[in-house]
Formats: sequence, C-alpha cells, structure tokens
Amino acid sequence: MSHHHAPSVRETPVRETPAKPLRRDAQRNRDAIVAAARTAFSEQGLGASLEGVAREAGVAIGTLYRHFPTRLDLVETLFNAKYTELLITAEEAAAMDDAWEGFCRYLEKLCQLQACDRAFNDLVSARLPLHVAGREMYERAKELCIQIMRNAQEQGVLRGDVTAQDIAFVIWSQAGIIQATRTIAPRAWRRHLHLMLDAFRTEGAHELPEPSLTSQQVDQTLVTLECTEEGCREQS
Repeated sequence: MSHHHAPSVRETPVRETPAKPLRRDAQRNRDAIVAAARTAFSEQGLGASLEGVAREAGVAIGTLYRHFPTRLDLVETLFNAKYTELLITAEEAAAMDDAWEGFCRYLEKLCQLQACDRAFNDLVSARLPLHVAGREMYERAKELCIQIMRNAQEQGVLRGDVTAQDIAFVIWSQAGIIQATRTIAPRAWRRHLHLMLDAFRTEGAHELPEPSLTSQQVDQTLVTLECTEEGCREQS
C-alpha cells in the first residue's frame, strides 16, 4: 500500500485571503516554468526531469521549488488546465439531445487528452494524492460521466449492463495502446476506441461472463498503479 497521500481536507490550511499577485519578474519566471513543464511532462510523462524544466525555463532549480515546492504542485497546475478542458466537453456532452453522440464525444475527448499528453495519460490511469482543487475536478468529471452514461442508457443506445467502472477499462487499455504506438502510429488509439464504442452499443450485446468491477476494486487497482508509476512519487 502507498503511504504518500496528501493531507486530508481537514488538515489542509485554508487560505482566507487571496494570494498576493506576484511581482512582475516572479510572474514571468512562474509562466516560463509552467510553459517548460507543459512541454516536458507532455513528452516525458510524470517523471520528467525538474532540473531540465528549470534549465529550459532559464531559472535556477531553487526558483522552481520556490514556486512549486513539490513535483505534485507543478503537476496539479498542468493537470487543472487539462481537466478544465475535459469538464467543458463533459458538460456539453451531458446536455446533448443525442445521448449516444454525447457518450462518444466525451470518450473521444478523454482519449485525445491521453494521447497528446503523456503526463495526463499517466494521471488518469493511476491514482495521485491530489489537493482539494484537483479532487473536486476529478469528482465533477466522474459525476458528469455517470450522467452521460445514464442519458445514453435511458435512450436505449448504451447497453444496460455497462457501469461507470467499465470506463476504467477504456482508460487503462488506451494508456497501454497510446504508449505502444505513440511513435509508430500516433492515431491508432482512435481505431481501438471505436472498436470499444461498438462493444458498448445495445445492438449486438451479449451477456457478459464476469460482473463489473466495484468502485472499491477500481480504487485498489489505481493504488497498485500509483505504487509502480515512478512519476507519481516525489523524486528526491
């Protein structure tokens, strides 16, 4: 089991006053670090070299740590922008009249974000000890995903025996396919996604031989993935 989770919400001090705006040069440094990190993490995944990020941003490693005391702080800053993009698509998908189109749009967006960003691929396929904001976005995305699926099941287009936990299969299988084909056939993941979408359709559905994973089983799987994913750990 992993022991490196973030403090619980109760232990996290709440900032009562808004953070003071950074001085212009400090803001410039922070922006440069975030831009360099976005590229490095997107190409190398969660284990990207922080020294490399600082060098690319033209700042000392100490400056990077002043702005982002841990790797996770930096990862969350990048992660929140990606999750915002996913949430906008999820809100649109949940509101679509054609529920099947909404289901497809949501999964396309999720898999596209996985495909174009190695760190995001790492993030969604393993568990991270997220801070409050990250956890809230994660929970909101989960709620919207359940709503999108419910809409499609009510319209009779998504097979009734599919559960929210089955979406983890899409994420995990895509994570492996994206990793395997990235440099050879960078769009191969779309073929796999559409094969899976056909399997989710009501027409042609057959009884499944195994029950769905429970939420707890998905969480336990994520913990084991977290423990083997080097980038998820703070590297000393």
